[in-house]
Parts: sequence; structure tokens; C-alpha cells
Amino acid sequence: MSARGAAPNNRSTYNAPVPGRQRPRRTFTLADAERMLPDVRARTERAVDRAHGLAEELEQLSDTNPRRTAMLETLDGVVTSWARDLRTMGLEVKGLWLVDFDTGEGYYCWKYPEPAVQHYHGYEDGFAGRMKVV
Repeated sequence: MSARGAAPNNRSTYNAPVPGRQRPRRTFTLADAERMLPDVRARTERAVDRAHGLAEELEQLSDTNPRRTAMLETLDGVVTSWARDLRTMGLEVKGLWLVDFDTGEGYYCWKYPEPAVQHYHGYEDGFAGRMKVV
């Protein structure tokens, strides 16, 4: 997503990366997170479906089957690609199918298959410290 299309209320920020420095973080309002969620959910659902299909195939293979290593690499690639795609959107991937939207003061937190962005936690709190967004 481009910086110009980031937020209808212009409250989201994105600064262009400076060579040799860490990429600036993008911040999101709750409205930004809610607007982005359908795309995040669709990307995540595709990755989850693909990962589940591969996992089912893996269960059918013996530990000594030569295809097993290649399938494990493919499964790893699905998760890695999903995480890379979401990071490209400015999101933080905190775990398997777990995404944070940085607010500048903490995170709006979404975990597949939650129906909406319904939680918030501070930078130091992590997933265990999630609170319901009112």
C-alpha cells in the first residue's frame, strides 16, 4: 500500500526509508487497522489454507520419505512469504497468524481468525496483555 493511500483522515504516517538506517515504522489509527483488515484477513486465509493443505499432506508421509524435506521447506516458505507481505504493508508480525498495527503508543492486535481488530496492548505487554478495544 502506498503512503498516500494510507489513511482517509491523514493521521497515519510513513516516512521514506533512509539508506543505512532502520526503516521508519508506520503508525495506524483504529480506523486504518479496520480498513486494512479485509486485505490482511484475505492474505492470511490464503496462507492458512495453503499451510493446512501442506500439513495434511505431511501427515501422510513417513519421516523417511524424501518428499518430506521439500514439503517442510514449502510450508516454511508459505509462512515466510505471508510474513513478508504483511511487513511490506507496514505491519508487525508477532507470531503465526498474529499481526500488530503500531499506534505509536502500543499496538492494535489481530490474530486469525478473529472477526475484527478488537484488542490493544502496550509495547511491553505483548499478546498476554491484550485488552478489548471499547
